[in-house]
Amino acid sequence: MKRILIVGEINVDLVFKQCQALPTPGREVLAEDFCMTPGSSSMICAMGLARLGDPVSFHGKVGADTWGDHCLDALRRAGIDVASVQQDPNLRTGVTASLSTPQDRALVTFAGAIDVLRADDVGDALLAGADHLHVSSYYLQRALRPDCRALFARARKAGLTTSLDPGFDPQQAWGDDLRDTLNEVDLFLPNELELAAITGHDDVLDGLRALDLGHTLTVVKRGQRGCASLDHGRLHEVPAFAVDPVDSTGAGDSFDAGFLHAWLRGLPLHDCMRWGSACGSLSTRGTGGTTAQASALEVEALLASVR
Repeated sequence: MKRILIVGEINVDLVFKQCQALPTPGREVLAEDFCMTPGSSSMICAMGLARLGDPVSFHGKVGADTWGDHCLDALRRAGIDVASVQQDPNLRTGVTASLSTPQDRALVTFAGAIDVLRADDVGDALLAGADHLHVSSYYLQRALRPDCRALFARARKAGLTTSLDPGFDPQQAWGDDLRDTLNEVDLFLPNELELAAITGHDDVLDGLRALDLGHTLTVVKRGQRGCASLDHGRLHEVPAFAVDPVDSTGAGDSFDAGFLHAWLRGLPLHDCMRWGSACGSLSTRGTGGTTAQASALEVEALLASVR
């Protein structure tokens, strides 16, 4: 099994479950339930990979506070190596409020420690202990972003494969630096909205072709419509799997975990996309991004039942 290093953000998710609708200015909506769970794109992906049986280590910074302790305990219980995570008493752990309906979700985030991790905080020894490097939340990790390409270049020089999930840009500037960073990335995992914003193309096929750099494989997540990628220049689509959704928080991050799990084992693109879609779909069975993440046996059973 390939050893996976996740470099990223740590924060808590406050999940408002089954909202009647997403709120609009000046109005209030009710939620059916509420819970606090480990959050952040990076954590959810890491815990999804660990749930599938992959060896995962995590590197990041977090506050020396109750919520930071909660997140680190959750990572340890999942079997993730957090020896290099730095707890800083001068930082506050980030918090995300997730307002979720069965169909979609909206997020409000206090960055806290999220935007202080730098590329040079990732030492060569960390890279030497891994086979693959994954980074999520490119736009939220403001201190990491300027040298993210250099980090990926170091990783590739050390023999690692690399992957990137951009996440949403709160500034909605979608700078051109990401395209430059993709020159050092093997696998790019945006969702449909992010792909459109980054490329300027609303059509998925046009967006994928705009990022067809000859090196980076781009797989776009489309929620209830599954996922899509280019296969020898042609659009290749895989549908989502039918489940009874409770909460869509973190489904894209669980997709990342499923796709990476299969991709790092050398499975064909179609199978990797099915693993991603299965993990994304199954994760919506529970509240929060991590409470219902699938095991490998659950994914295999679902894939066998739907040909």
